[in-house]
Amino acid sequence: MSDWLIYRGAGAPHDGIEHLPPPPPWRDFDGGPLVAPPAALDPSSERRLGVQHREASHHRPGETERELVNAALYLRRPLLVTGAPGSGKSTLAHSVAYELGLGRVLGWPVVSRSTLRDGLYDYDAIGRLQDLQIARAAPAAADGAAAPGPDPADEPGGGIGRYIRLGPLGTALLPAARPRVLLVDELDKSDIDLPNDLLNVLEEGEFRIPELERLAGSTPEVEVLSDDGTRVTVRDGRVRCRAFPFIVLTSNGERDFPAPLLRRCIHLHIPVPDKERLAAMVRAHFGEGAAERYEAVIDRFLDREPGDVRAVDQLFNAIHLTQRAGWTDEDEEETRRRLTAELMRPLDRTR
Repeated sequence: MSDWLIYRGAGAPHDGIEHLPPPPPWRDFDGGPLVAPPAALDPSSERRLGVQHREASHHRPGETERELVNAALYLRRPLLVTGAPGSGKSTLAHSVAYELGLGRVLGWPVVSRSTLRDGLYDYDAIGRLQDLQIARAAPAAADGAAAPGPDPADEPGGGIGRYIRLGPLGTALLPAARPRVLLVDELDKSDIDLPNDLLNVLEEGEFRIPELERLAGSTPEVEVLSDDGTRVTVRDGRVRCRAFPFIVLTSNGERDFPAPLLRRCIHLHIPVPDKERLAAMVRAHFGEGAAERYEAVIDRFLDREPGDVRAVDQLFNAIHLTQRAGWTDEDEEETRRRLTAELMRPLDRTR
């Protein structure tokens, strides 16, 4: 029965994405020519990606989690993931990207001021106007003086492509052979309009850039910058996907979402992990035997009042500190217990 799983949650890369069946007819998209895969990352980005991959390789999803991730992959639908802070909602996106070899996760951290356009693209109209003014005011080069820079107005489309950068959602919707992974983090913190504004984009798998549509008759192709930092071509002011991205929308449950958004998503709720799952997570992070060695710390994490909120990161912090500090004798044991209690203080308590 597990043969149908593309994402297995095993923490090791494999080529399962190559065996993903065709999409349902109503989720089959026909974007334009394929864009090139993202270019190599700079060293600092490589280091960040390495950290994310290590975290992803330690993620051990439960059976329901694996099945619903695969349902979203098969059906080309966004995955709405709810659960308490620290339950692994964001890590799930990195786990899928790492295991299926889908590259860097495109991240869109949502705040109360976020709009749909923030996720799609940014147009720096003021910067464009300033550069045009500077180029036209620059004196002609003479007597060995440095020549002025090129006039953006002389470029196709008036150089507008220099001033447009696709956002994480816009980049995820570029026509690509493999789906990109997009993490829309903490959607429940958005303005009330954003979930509704997302509906058409998630359903149609495309969006338009009005500033480029107006130039389509004279300049049908314009190069713009993607969220990856690479130049990509937008044709006729329209971006439409081929492989619908794997989109993870996370929510801490601070608000309800409209029914039209819920209808377009696969809903996964990650419950508070029980002792068995915590033990598996501790083994993945700290090695075989760690769960048994730190069973008392795991029990202390699980010992909470009704309604208390704790994040799994707090448990990992307490175990890591115990390892590094090397507490062994009875005097240090009291220090360990006291600091463990402080590190695992419920998040909804300030004192």
